Amino acid sequence: MAQPHRVLLLVFPDFQLLDASGPAEVFAAVTEHLPRAAGAAYVLQGISAEGGLVRSSTGLELMSEALPEPADLAGSTLLVAGGYGVQRAMGQGRLARWLKEAVPRVARCGSVCTGAFLLAQAGLLDGRPVVTHWKYAPLLQRLFPKLLVQEDALFVRDGRFYSSAGVTAGMDLCLSLVEEDHGRPVSLQVAKGLVMYLRRPGGQRQFSAELLAQQAPAGGVLEQLVHWLRGRLHETLDIETLALQAAMSPRSLHRHCQAELGVTPARLLMQLRLEEACRLLEAGATSLKRTAQKTGFGSEYNLRRAFVQALGVTPSEYRQRFCR
Repeated sequence: MAQPHRVLLLVFPDFQLLDASGPAEVFAAVTEHLPRAAGAAYVLQGISAEGGLVRSSTGLELMSEALPEPADLAGSTLLVAGGYGVQRAMGQGRLARWLKEAVPRVARCGSVCTGAFLLAQAGLLDGRPVVTHWKYAPLLQRLFPKLLVQEDALFVRDGRFYSSAGVTAGMDLCLSLVEEDHGRPVSLQVAKGLVMYLRRPGGQRQFSAELLAQQAPAGGVLEQLVHWLRGRLHETLDIETLALQAAMSPRSLHRHCQAELGVTPARLLMQLRLEEACRLLEAGATSLKRTAQKTGFGSEYNLRRAFVQALGVTPSEYRQRFCR
């Protein structure tokens, strides 16, 4: 009987509970899909700076053991959870120092959500492709400019280093680790049991609020323009029409949009149309054809192309996922 693979889940006060419990459920589910004689596939161990009960941001607590000696980690998998407490954990510095010593000893190392910040603080991700929750990707890149931050991926691998996006993406990552260890049929059975995609369609963009139209400064000309546009998305609109409504030249409108919203007038219009299309699809009562007409895309083909380019999923997939 083979020895179970050791998986360590590193947590800290105010960690995101699902960042640890989600991966734990994936690994724990593997054993039931292996021959009985094979025994347990994985042994799970929660670890923290001090050991004992660690309170998550939900208020629920996880029992953990104190940080093990790096020399005892050979052959294991280490996953670093994220959560609101990561900033405090970084400020204390102890976990980053331990990671710097421990990670070279493990077989593979990964992060869930903002756990990537701790690995980056330890200097372990320099020059590597990395992903974190879409909301914190710009901050991760700004704080650690040597990282190659991927803003859309659900998870990425670089050698023995792995990172995943927000919360449930950690489970996507762990399914891929199970597939590495036990093959696709077992990982597929685990995914079915947990009611998950084995390969989730699309990336983080479909969940990102940054894909919706950004809010213009209150009381400004662009706020009035955005309000005017929202009621006319079904119309044929061009830069000259937008500039005339804003009482400025096309060049001035372009400059104002870039300065105040960070987008071109054309991109602003596209974001507003996507925002409205998403709202209609989430409501579920409007056909794809009617949605395309009401939002200015004109045809289902144009609507589909815009969704795939901007969100990484088709309108039908978006509606299936988010329809109320």
